[in-house]
Amino acid sequence: MRARILVNGAETLADYEVLEMLLFFGIPRRDTKPLAKGLIQHFGSLFEVFRAQGKELHAFGLSDAAIRALRLPAIAAERLAGAEARVRPMLGNWAQLLAYVEIAILGAKPGQLRILYLDNRNRLLADEPIETDAITAPIFCRALSLHATALIGLELAETDMLENAKRRARLAKQIEQEAQYLAITLHDVMIMGEGTPISLRQEGLL
Repeated sequence: MRARILVNGAETLADYEVLEMLLFFGIPRRDTKPLAKGLIQHFGSLFEVFRAQGKELHAFGLSDAAIRALRLPAIAAERLAGAEARVRPMLGNWAQLLAYVEIAILGAKPGQLRILYLDNRNRLLADEPIETDAITAPIFCRALSLHATALIGLELAETDMLENAKRRARLAKQIEQEAQYLAITLHDVMIMGEGTPISLRQEGLL
């Protein structure tokens, strides 16, 4: 099975084989296949085996070492999910966006428009400045390369936030119109500065 994973990947293993390999770490020098098959038959699925209480697994005859081995996937999944949330934060609502903006403003260059590229779950794929706002093609080329399905614009106002928002409205409307042809949504363009960020959409400018 180790050779199969190295050559073809872990997806080639059946559920009982995954469980068999995990049990091997807690029960060395023993054929764990019958035990793995028995556990899945008893609990109904690999997922339910992982969810089983320690006392239930003890009752099935598993040692503490074997139970610890079965806890590893859940621990790893939780850590990976936490890492993904830090690297790719969710920006699906106003509160999440404002929380991100408070951090983003620290490294923002006044007058420079930045584009947040989001996936279909509104997770951040990239936060990048655009070199020029004279053409929009680079924005969409980057969106397609990232497989982004939505965009949010961010800009730190150079002077008055509302005036900055009005100045950006024309470009924002252009981006929104052109994005539709690529099945990409422009959620909003946010103008940051002193006080609460201004949303072009909430101001009726988009």
